Amino acid sequence: MRFVLLGGGVFALSLLVVQGQAGVPSDLPLPVLVVLSAATGVATWWVPRSWWPLAAVGAVGYAWLVMWPPLVISSYYAGLTLSRSRGIVAYLGGCLIVCGISAVVGACQDGLREVMTTNPGNALVMALAMIGLPVAVGLYVRAKREVLAAARERAERLEREQVLRAEQARAQERARIAREMHDVVAHRVSLIVLHAGALEVRTDDDEAARVAALIGGIGREALANLRDVLGVLRSPRSPDREGALRPPPTLAHLDRLLDQSRSLGITVTRYDEGEVRPVETTVERTAYRVVQEALTNVHKHAGDAGTDVRIRYGPDVLEVEVRNDAPGAPREELPGAGWGLVGLRERVELLGGTLRTSAEDGGGFLVRARIPA
Repeated sequence: MRFVLLGGGVFALSLLVVQGQAGVPSDLPLPVLVVLSAATGVATWWVPRSWWPLAAVGAVGYAWLVMWPPLVISSYYAGLTLSRSRGIVAYLGGCLIVCGISAVVGACQDGLREVMTTNPGNALVMALAMIGLPVAVGLYVRAKREVLAAARERAERLEREQVLRAEQARAQERARIAREMHDVVAHRVSLIVLHAGALEVRTDDDEAARVAALIGGIGREALANLRDVLGVLRSPRSPDREGALRPPPTLAHLDRLLDQSRSLGITVTRYDEGEVRPVETTVERTAYRVVQEALTNVHKHAGDAGTDVRIRYGPDVLEVEVRNDAPGAPREELPGAGWGLVGLRERVELLGGTLRTSAEDGGGFLVRARIPA
């Protein structure tokens, strides 16, 4: 749109110049002057694609009629687009030739045309104003754009380098955490599995063998999960690694989780309320983790206290409720990091849900999560 306006302005100004209001009047008929001025306007409109037609029209118009507006615009774009000094020199040399032709044509005529084109002082002022100054402005604008582009490119490069450094630092930290987990946790869990296997083979008590087999199975499952976690920590973006990982558990695996707690002597009862239906995988995964963490706390703090697990399907929400009775007798609590419920609350809130934990009057404990589904 702006080049349409610029073309209209050049057309109007060129017409005024050749009629004598802003230049040397011409003896040509008005329709011819209008056509010539319209040609300058069209060439100006074509400038975004190529400014050479405007330069040609400007050269002819200035040499023939001292029509300076198209020469000004073409000189500006010459300084703006010509990338080599040789091109600028060639353009200025061509302009000098045009000025010489205009002086020859002016010498053949009388009046204002002869004064403007043949007088050395006037010719120099005209050349500087119509050619030199626009070229200088075009060179300045181009230099400023190049400086801004270089500064923008440098800022983008620094930003990319900062992101790469941050990713490298994260990768190093993840690798360090993976090493620590492998050296400490994996080693301890492996010892548990080995001792459980030895107990299962050597004991003559069927109940002890069953418990040892259960401990060994849970330990091997923990090692498999730990291996997946270590793989993610070491290569979080590897497609091969992601394809090798087992899918995270969902509500379809909940009964197996409850059976593991029952095998340890805890009475766990599951209740499904509402119309059971499939929900988003992330919602089911989070619900599974809520039950898992709640049962872990029961094992650690309440021993063999009876536990109720309720999965309630609402119209647009999935509620998970785990309520355990008061422990039958005081027991030594297992050590823990103390971040289980904190991480669980963050996991639920990431899905727009809420997590509430509270102690019951009778000594029990309640964990309730509401997850949009």
